[in-house]
Amino acid sequence: MTSYVARHGLDVAEPLATFIETEVLVPGVSADAFWSGYATLLKDLMPVNRMLLETRDRLQTEIDAWHAANTLGDGTAYRAFLSEIGYLQPEPAPFAVETQNVDDEIAAVAGPQLVVPVMNARFALNAANARWGSLYDALYGTDAIPGKASGRGYDPARGAQVIAWARAHLDKVTPLSGQSWADVTGFTVSDGALLVAAGGMDVTLADPAQFAGYRDTGNILLTANGLLIEVVINRDSLIGKTDPAGIADVRIEAALTAIQDCEDSVAAVDAEDKCAVYRNWLGLMTGTLTESFDKGGQPMTRALAPDVTYHAPDGGSVTHPGRALMLVRNVGHLMLTDAVRIDGQDTPEGIMDAVVTVACAMHDLAKTDGPRNSRKGSVYVVKPKMHGPEEVAFANTLYSRVEALLGLPENTVKLGIMDEERRTSANLAACIAAVKNRCVFINTGFLDRTGDEIHTSMQAGPVIPRGEMAGSAWLSAYENGNVDTGLACGMKGQAQIGKGMWAKPDEMAEMLAAKIAHPKAGANTAWVPSPTAAVLHATHYHEVDVSAVQSEIADRPRARREALLMPPIMHGRNLSQAEIRHELENACQSILGYVVRWVDQGVGCSKVPDINDVALMEDRATLRISSQYLANWLLHGLCSKDDIEAAFRCMAPKVDAQNAGDAQYTPMAPGFAGEAFNVARALVFDGVNQPSGYTEPLLHAARRRVKNAL
Repeated sequence: MTSYVARHGLDVAEPLATFIETEVLVPGVSADAFWSGYATLLKDLMPVNRMLLETRDRLQTEIDAWHAANTLGDGTAYRAFLSEIGYLQPEPAPFAVETQNVDDEIAAVAGPQLVVPVMNARFALNAANARWGSLYDALYGTDAIPGKASGRGYDPARGAQVIAWARAHLDKVTPLSGQSWADVTGFTVSDGALLVAAGGMDVTLADPAQFAGYRDTGNILLTANGLLIEVVINRDSLIGKTDPAGIADVRIEAALTAIQDCEDSVAAVDAEDKCAVYRNWLGLMTGTLTESFDKGGQPMTRALAPDVTYHAPDGGSVTHPGRALMLVRNVGHLMLTDAVRIDGQDTPEGIMDAVVTVACAMHDLAKTDGPRNSRKGSVYVVKPKMHGPEEVAFANTLYSRVEALLGLPENTVKLGIMDEERRTSANLAACIAAVKNRCVFINTGFLDRTGDEIHTSMQAGPVIPRGEMAGSAWLSAYENGNVDTGLACGMKGQAQIGKGMWAKPDEMAEMLAAKIAHPKAGANTAWVPSPTAAVLHATHYHEVDVSAVQSEIADRPRARREALLMPPIMHGRNLSQAEIRHELENACQSILGYVVRWVDQGVGCSKVPDINDVALMEDRATLRISSQYLANWLLHGLCSKDDIEAAFRCMAPKVDAQNAGDAQYTPMAPGFAGEAFNVARALVFDGVNQPSGYTEPLLHAARRRVKNAL
């Protein structure tokens, strides 16, 4: 039972009130002023938040009715209807974003982006410290190159493969004049220039400007497309003592940025959970977060990495950040929380996130020396699940009010727009215009965006099989249109244009082959699931000059709105019973595999085996697309409720078997009566009625029931 304390007309969960008053607020922001301002903010903005959600419902009801009464044809009448009801809005006059005080990791340099649940301190620290990583380790321990190490100790044959790959990569991205990195035997620095002994002679880099510094240990610092590469020299090490140049490793700048997530990858359903989320974010901002754990029988404590200092080529010194620049993803506008109540009503969780996470970040802003997150004095917030320009404008108002409440200069808070709802995609330029003084980020995400595509077009007809979505016209228009719009709005050199997650953390060879498409598409960042993946994906940015790509594609014809707005339905196509059964079982297995950990254990993001036992890094977006997919097919008669029930019951034992090694796991079969199994069914059978197809309302209620029963 939650206990509350009264604060300026608010009922605040006691743990949250204590946390804010004793840990969060910086000198100069009194508890009395904070709660007074929070109460006023809620009274002013809650009605607006409610109205925006009512607009979502109204538009969906009108779209459903239109599809029930009309056929799509070539889409002309449909688009006219969408304009008539205000779903589609006119394009704004040409403009450019005007965001000031943006750190280079976002504005100037292209590189990978990690996304992690901030509720897990170890994951949060791993992501923050993934700014630098060992290329040798990333290659040696994964399938990025063929084969694998043999034996328990160091395998010299595997090591030779790794070294050869790394040297070939250096030849591509930091070439020497007339020689190969495979033949390097030593380095000297003379008069600010790097001389490399190779092939019996001293040579220079083909581009001497790629020499970025050195250490007293002999380590050499290079740069490729703005990312740093450190050639580590240690002739006493296991690898370095056998290397002609004493090269022991190649460390590279990997995760330039990391999104510390309060939303889709966490299972935070009450004040206790939210305090855990906020406390870790606070620790990242103060720099004091640590986590102790056992690894291989040895106790370890992880903390934030320090900055790194080198000699500059001219002999001076230069310090580079040792940690990823951190952004925090707040929740969207939908959910309410009982952690703060007013007049007996729950209040918007997104407003609470905005107030508390920015207040936590003030500890970073207050620093005058030492390691900082933002060296430009900014706070970076990613705002998800916004539907169209009015909702983005509301976010702008919200963060402006938060700045006023906390005494921060206007536009201290920078916003990232997650382009994951169709009304945002169709009006993206207007959305960016609504935050043109704050905007630092737009991105695409296949799963949530497809989930909203299915829900918005629920009544239009049965959607195509999920595996075919990637080749559909709307998705191509979405992916290209995001980049086109970002460039047209002046985001080149000012902000991130991002692409979505690589979901297979154990499939690094496949990632190396496929994910280079993201920088080649003009995206200056893309999501990765682990520090190792960040290291390997960083090599793509060594090879691809994203700024040059953006310049090349800036004048191409813009992606067509007409294609974006054509729902991916089957138009009378028939599927065999075997095809339908395969799709049902695949989706049911995916739903169960994720839901059972979320509901029973409060795990919001983990490696979840798919139906073929391939581990996928899953968060709530996976659940949204799978549940909406089945709800759509059920609605249009491709399958029956009994068919789906049978698929769930068939897949539950498989998921149980996949989790057999987890001592905390509660099997779903043969009883099929637990909270997890029942909420999985509800997500499908009530999927048509869920707001925008979101899974949070049902998941939160089920998780709270489980917690209350403990």
